[in-house]
Amino acid sequence: MSAKEVTKMVLGKEELFILDVRNETDFIDWKIEGESVEVINIPYFDLLDGIDPALEQIPEGKPVLVVCAKEGSSLFVAEQIVEAGRSNVAYLEGGMKSWSEYLEPVKVADLIGGGELYQFVRIGKGCLSYMILSGGEAAIIDTSRMIGQYETFLQAKSAKLVHTIDTHLHADHISGGRELAQKFGAMYHLPPKDATEVTFDYNKLEQGKDITVGKERIVVQPIYSPGHTIGSTSFIIDNQYLLSGDILFVQSIGRPDLAGLAEDWVGDLRETLYVRYKNMSEDLIVLPAHFGKITELGEFGLVSCKLGELYKNNPALQIHDENEFRKTVTENLPPQPNAYQEIRQTNTGKINPNEDEQREMEIGPNRCAVHVKGTNNIDT
Repeated sequence: MSAKEVTKMVLGKEELFILDVRNETDFIDWKIEGESVEVINIPYFDLLDGIDPALEQIPEGKPVLVVCAKEGSSLFVAEQIVEAGRSNVAYLEGGMKSWSEYLEPVKVADLIGGGELYQFVRIGKGCLSYMILSGGEAAIIDTSRMIGQYETFLQAKSAKLVHTIDTHLHADHISGGRELAQKFGAMYHLPPKDATEVTFDYNKLEQGKDITVGKERIVVQPIYSPGHTIGSTSFIIDNQYLLSGDILFVQSIGRPDLAGLAEDWVGDLRETLYVRYKNMSEDLIVLPAHFGKITELGEFGLVSCKLGELYKNNPALQIHDENEFRKTVTENLPPQPNAYQEIRQTNTGKINPNEDEQREMEIGPNRCAVHVKGTNNIDT
């Protein structure tokens, strides 16, 4: 079963029983989740002498998916389960590697000027990227490194790529924006305050300098909004959508510490959340660069929420005392992303790891968010 097929089942809330045969540490750190997904972990080495421990726990009548890191172990175990007489058994093609890399395009809306806005959901990593289409042109924001999937989509839409944009210098995943821009002759944009160490040419993202896409002139308006990084930049598209980067998520907020400057940047984060964003229209639909929990995925997998609803329900937006906000954020920082320093260096152009090295650097869950405990968690 491909990662695409599994994604369709998860988003469609279809029943699926998963036997994950990776080691316990990897399973606890990161697994396939879904509203109608049941998952258990029995390490592969515990099944070498026989698969009875698995057969005892696999329910009758449900589709079964066996999962491992790269495919080989799950294929072996799945074959053993079938030989034992069970049916409707599959293994995950490409393993968790493929799960981490699959992008599901979800249409957000038709834009006022005749264009379209798409969200690409990297369901296995929690990353979200965006494509704006208008008048035969396209722009991509927060591109993942799997650029081939964007290329296929552009071809299907008969669109020419003219801009790739990163809302900030990413530390949890490798950006494909520069590579894709070079391939298509497009312009690559990055906030200058995040680009002090980059080794390549780029176009500066600056407040007040709109980026247009297509004949319909869909305006992509950058808004300086520091906090996750010193250069973090949000976008307002079509006067309806706020692309918040890694500043504001549906159930959480961005972490300010991935450059080692949490005490400095937490004040910027608060200013952006409690002043800059607060002064924007409550009707803006927030489209973040990440999601933290599967419950944040709405219909068809879309991750979004009105800004006004987030100010009512997101616990991290209810802390009005500045000192309390600083204390809460800095004390709730999650573990840092896998290889985040190397990812930052890759995104500045200082190192150039090969494809296998890049894949290994990104393995694991998204850890860009600070989750604050509260009673008003949002399910969308």
